[in-house]
Amino acid sequence: MNITTQYKMKRGLTLIVATILLVACGGNKEKSIEEIITGGNLIEIREKRTEIVSKQTLYAEQIKQLDDKIAELDTNKKIALISSFTTKEEVFNHYIELQGNVSTKSLLVIYPEYAGILTTVYVKEGQHVSKGETLAKIDDGGLSQQLSQIQIQADLAKTTYDRQERLWKQKIGSEIQYLQAKTNYEAQAKMVSQMQEQIAKTIVKAPFSGTIDEVITEQGNMVSPGVSQLIRIVNLSDMFIETDVPERHITTVTKDKDVEVALPVLGEVIHTKISQVGNYINPANRTFKIEVPVLNESKMIKPNLTAKIRINDYTNEKALLIPQSIISENAMGQQYIYVIKNKINNLGIAQKIIIETGKTEGDHIEVLEGIKNGAEIILEGARSIKDGQEVKVLNQNR
Repeated sequence: MNITTQYKMKRGLTLIVATILLVACGGNKEKSIEEIITGGNLIEIREKRTEIVSKQTLYAEQIKQLDDKIAELDTNKKIALISSFTTKEEVFNHYIELQGNVSTKSLLVIYPEYAGILTTVYVKEGQHVSKGETLAKIDDGGLSQQLSQIQIQADLAKTTYDRQERLWKQKIGSEIQYLQAKTNYEAQAKMVSQMQEQIAKTIVKAPFSGTIDEVITEQGNMVSPGVSQLIRIVNLSDMFIETDVPERHITTVTKDKDVEVALPVLGEVIHTKISQVGNYINPANRTFKIEVPVLNESKMIKPNLTAKIRINDYTNEKALLIPQSIISENAMGQQYIYVIKNKINNLGIAQKIIIETGKTEGDHIEVLEGIKNGAEIILEGARSIKDGQEVKVLNQNR
């Protein structure tokens, strides 16, 4: 066998081996995930999942080992730069905010008690009047003349009664004469009293001291009881705010609670207390009413003025407060923050702490559980760090 023949035999053998290997590799080709899913074989799908999970766990461990070694060898490693603050116990006041309108119990539109012509109005708008002062006069339609006649008859009846009484005491005359004189006098006196009451209704008087806000009906007009509005009178000393409070605050919004009243139009803030709490819950909106007195020394506060009130419904003398912006939430809905542990020369380790929060006021929130007084909390940079990461404190507040 010559060299050429041997070469051709070796080349053929090589081609046969290559073909066998190619066929073998093609036959053992690993199926893709799509092919396994399409196949619908539950056992095969589970086996593939178990295989991938095992590889994932292995890769995670290997990545951690590599990261630890990199951190050990890397002299130029990057440390997260953060700022922090130290918690301290402080007084925390929580407020609920409501809106209301200023009112006064001394605001009244006066109506006439007698029908007739309004002959005289004695006051003008803006005038201060005292309680009982005469404001206007209505024509009595001749009642004064009738009173004069009845008064004369009453005087005569009294004289007759006095004489009969003296005679009766002396046992002179009959008892019936005495009783008739007494009855006649009492009847005449009652008529005089009734007529005086009727005439008194023609005189309009101030029910309380205050200021004439408006003269509604001018003199010379016909007026009727319960129909014609005569004068509006107001007293700006007895002012208060009435507002509705949701029923969920019924245990915390009570009488004598501190209240801060803001009057935006006047730019004024007044500190006062709740003077009255309603005992009825409105079924339409589930609220109850409260009254808050307002001191009005300047007389600038007017009825129906809009007011914003803040009621102190909760106080904690030893509260731990943190900014709401540094709080994060995990997949289970738990709130957490980062504190600094093992701090040496401004270098420390960030530690994730699960917290329980309470009420909020402004940008701060009360922490009920999770941290203690004096804990160093990460402020700036809290959103970009991880649990166990090394950090450097650039600026510490408080």
